[in-house]
Amino acid sequence: MQSLTSLGRAVGVLLTERRQTLAVAESSAGGLINAALVAVPGASAYYLGGCVIYTAGGRQALAGIGVQDMAGMRSASEPYAQLLARRMRDLLGTTWGLSETGASGPKGNRYGDAPGHACIAVAGPVEAVVTLETGSADREANMWAFARRAVDLLEACMRKAQA
Repeated sequence: MQSLTSLGRAVGVLLTERRQTLAVAESSAGGLINAALVAVPGASAYYLGGCVIYTAGGRQALAGIGVQDMAGMRSASEPYAQLLARRMRDLLGTTWGLSETGASGPKGNRYGDAPGHACIAVAGPVEAVVTLETGSADREANMWAFARRAVDLLEACMRKAQA
């Protein structure tokens, strides 16, 4: 299994070299994304904050996303992931926002998504949103897969922004 430091290292180096900053919100990855990004020595130069949002109450309190903001969308979706990434970036005044939302398992979520479903978004100079379907009900394996995909997506966006 990959270590947290090795997962976050490439993004940490890019953020440090470019003097850019990051804010993160995740749900189904359970904090692994945040942990990978702060595991890198020197993370205080780029990591301004992050959270695990697991409920509507948490979404309101931590990201300021209320019922009116959620009109016409559900939480385990690409539109919500993009809203959350943008909101985190704006709230913390960072260069980049990263978010993940989904269903880690072993069962699906109340919206009908199967376990292993996650939507991941990046907001910043380059924006992207993807849906990942692992096809697995293994909760911890899905959490790691979500974290890896989120960090990989952020790195790809950062490299594209530099090109």
